[in-house]
Amino acid sequence: MRAVPFSYIARNLLVRRVTTLLTAAGMALVVYTFATVLMMSEGIRATLVATGQADNVLVLRKGAGAEINSGIDRAQAGILESLPGIATGRSGELLVSRETVVLNSLPKRGTGKPSNVTMRGMGTAGPALRPQVKLAEGRWFRPGTAEVVVGHAVATGFEGTQVGSTLRFGGRDWLIVGSFDAARTAFDSEIWGDADLMMQSYRRGAYSTVVFRLADAGLHERTQAAIAADPRLQVDAKPEVLFYEEQSEALAKFIRILGTVLSVIFSIGAIVGAMITMFAAVAQRVGEIGTLRALGFRRSAVLLAFLSESLLLSAVGGVLGLAGASVMQAVDISTTNFQTFAELAFQFKLTPGIAAQTLVFALFMGFVGGFVPAWRAARLKIVDCLREA
Repeated sequence: MRAVPFSYIARNLLVRRVTTLLTAAGMALVVYTFATVLMMSEGIRATLVATGQADNVLVLRKGAGAEINSGIDRAQAGILESLPGIATGRSGELLVSRETVVLNSLPKRGTGKPSNVTMRGMGTAGPALRPQVKLAEGRWFRPGTAEVVVGHAVATGFEGTQVGSTLRFGGRDWLIVGSFDAARTAFDSEIWGDADLMMQSYRRGAYSTVVFRLADAGLHERTQAAIAADPRLQVDAKPEVLFYEEQSEALAKFIRILGTVLSVIFSIGAIVGAMITMFAAVAQRVGEIGTLRALGFRRSAVLLAFLSESLLLSAVGGVLGLAGASVMQAVDISTTNFQTFAELAFQFKLTPGIAAQTLVFALFMGFVGGFVPAWRAARLKIVDCLREA
């Protein structure tokens, strides 16, 4: 079977520049929406997964799905600190942090609307357990004092969170003595201070979590078995990476489902637009179709030619939409984490997998929108075409 030359297919799109650009633009908008939704979901997942450390273990009350609704009393925290295999710091101190996690409402910069921010009280080993966190300005808080340090996203996104400012929460004034950069992880959206003083301020009788580092990541199963064997410890211990990965699932899944539904609805309009464009092309080129058939091109060749034209049109729209979506990687955005009900700052993230899915989605729209017109073109009779021409 002789195929219609690709140059002929491309030339037909160039001849109808205005129609081609309008149809491609409609497809590009749908593709842009589809891609940005996937990028948003991936950005949230990447932000939370990167927050955890592979050799850190995070302990929660058994059955607690998040740190804010967990509780570990002082006796349990002491037992956990005595577990074998816990790593030590440069000065020989155990790398264990008893932590209190609460929420506090702060006004957002620019709008003044209140939003929840995660307040994390921690022990002296807390910063050492997060090597990705670097002090950007000022100094770290001093244990036992009403001092706090704020993450980069908090400092840039909320009013009154600059170094030297004072925050009022838990019936106490807290002095901001520093800010830190957490390498675009979830910690960027937190405020850190002393755990015991934060417990006292919020009248908490138990810590939220205990985080410790293992001397060897391979000791996790043995440590987990020791915790499960102690009846005094009604807790769940899991690798910190796994905990944050689980935290990302609900929000990322919701965004993917919602965005996919919207993209499908919008794609119906794009498919109809492509179909109208291709029907118009068939109507305008009846004479050409008859000539092609008279020259020996079979029906299947005509069908493939018009279908290829529609796919090429959708590919142009797909590339344009993907290019527009890629610009979103430079945009910082925040949303509410369903697990903690606190603000979470993140960036859109474009991956090769997302790019491939987006282009396949664009080609699918082109195939569905172009198949019926292409089928009609292939079914036209030579005599009717030449007579109409």
